Amino acid sequence: MRYLAIMVPMVMAACAAPNVNHPKLSVTPQKNWPSVKGTSSDSLWWTGFKDPTLNALILEAQENNTNLRAAATRVHAAAAQAKMAGAPLSPQISARLSGSRRKQSFIGFPLAGAGAGVASSTSNSFGVSLDVSWELDLWGRLGAARAAALSDFQAAKAEHSGAKLSLAAQTAKAWFAAIEALRQKELALATVENFRTSSELVSVRYERGLRPALDLRLSLSTLATAEANSEQRRMLLNKAVRQLEIMLGRYPSAELAPSESLPVVPDGIPSGIPGSLVSRRPDLVAAERRLAASLARTKQAKRALYPRISLTSSVGTSSADLNNLLTGDYSVWNLASNLIQPLLQGGRIRGAIDLAGAQDQQSLALYIHSVLNAYAEVESALSAEEFLRRREASLEIAAEQSMAARRLAESRYARGLSDLITMLDSQRRAYESESQLIAVRRQRLENRIDLHLALGGGYRGISAAQTSTHNPKYGVDVQ
Repeated sequence: MRYLAIMVPMVMAACAAPNVNHPKLSVTPQKNWPSVKGTSSDSLWWTGFKDPTLNALILEAQENNTNLRAAATRVHAAAAQAKMAGAPLSPQISARLSGSRRKQSFIGFPLAGAGAGVASSTSNSFGVSLDVSWELDLWGRLGAARAAALSDFQAAKAEHSGAKLSLAAQTAKAWFAAIEALRQKELALATVENFRTSSELVSVRYERGLRPALDLRLSLSTLATAEANSEQRRMLLNKAVRQLEIMLGRYPSAELAPSESLPVVPDGIPSGIPGSLVSRRPDLVAAERRLAASLARTKQAKRALYPRISLTSSVGTSSADLNNLLTGDYSVWNLASNLIQPLLQGGRIRGAIDLAGAQDQQSLALYIHSVLNAYAEVESALSAEEFLRRREASLEIAAEQSMAARRLAESRYARGLSDLITMLDSQRRAYESESQLIAVRRQRLENRIDLHLALGGGYRGISAAQTSTHNPKYGVDVQ
């Protein structure tokens, strides 16, 4: 987003990731994931669907979505926190300008010239100074605090990247859901027309005394059910379009027109992609950075047991005359140091150490869970890829055969060679097969989106350094 891209570099050179030694995880990923025949997709993975409208909608969503804007503001807030956490490591310098006027009375003193009244004197005092204070971080307590805040900042950045990736996926899913809803509505309308034609045929034959009243009532009931289903499909289409418009940051007016057909599922993933590719996932990066922040805060809590050494100094001038403030003859200076050693805190420091240690274990457990979940998502998406492909192939055959059976049953009924139940059943089967075929085609597209999410984005042009089992920047270390 534009306003995130121009964010002021608050943490500047301090943005290098803290060097943290994490425990290695007892998780052994596959060196290469099972492959599906085909070529790799585009680096912007959604362009692999070759749908220009989808490309434009994802860009619109990334520009206008309110949840993504909230994630961007969290990055700004984390950057400000990191900047503030690093400030105590540097000397604190401030300028001070002071002025005062004082009157003092001398009651009971027989001073000459005072007369019968009370003696008094009036004095002025002006000063200008430059004050410096600095806490020496001998034990690394302040550095640990900065490292923790910096890790939180990096986690917020990763979470923003994850939100952006997730938004693209959800937008694509919503777009495909809207297209499927449109196709299902059109199929429902065509089915209504088909049942209406059949009902009219039955009515004519009934009026001629060729068919019983049971046939007429069954045909009318089937037609009414189809009309009800048609209205249900209209409602689902309306809902799907409104949900998509909300993702785009538009008013949900249900005015967006979906495409007439679903795109073809892109070719499968190439062979040879290493299993460690999931280390690019923003959620894993964020979980690891949260763990790094927790470890740094544990170090900060332990260092609170050590003495704190501070230096303060002040240099300036002080005079009763404002005109003399810039004169060196009236200069004053001060230099001091202090050492504070905690002795008795009622268990506060020890409690903070115990709390930080417990949070370390929690962060580590969440990190391990995130890694295992990432591999599970990849495995599930790869398995579903083949299951859904075979299901679509079977449904294509079922739809073709049920359509042929429907036409045959209608022809035989019109010639009096078959009963109404057979015709209605064949019509119902044809509708259900076609409806399931539309649904499974959308499911295959969604599963491909889930695979991209599980892998952290597109999978073309990934270098060996990006797919190694150790990423030194983020400390992802899996063996």
